[in-house]
Amino acid sequence: MANFVTKKDGTKVPFDSEKIKSGVMSAALEAGLSNEEATATAEKILSSVQMAFGSQEEVATSDIRDKILAELDASQPAVSGAWRKYEESKG
Repeated sequence: MANFVTKKDGTKVPFDSEKIKSGVMSAALEAGLSNEEATATAEKILSSVQMAFGSQEEVATSDIRDKILAELDASQPAVSGAWRKYEESKG
């Protein structure tokens, strides 16, 4: 997996898979999935992200976001909707 993530402001931080899992879990629970369904969804999405960016040294947060939302749109539209709703609420 990518070792670093480049944030919007240009800073680089170590890749943290738990941030992806936590974000997807939160959106999945908000969308009404059970804990078990949310965990399974988060693990599936994390696996897809890792496969997509595994050969890169660094990846942009926007690329990770786009991959997560594309996967959620295809498999869990309610979860992608909850994710987008959260993003809109924080400005």
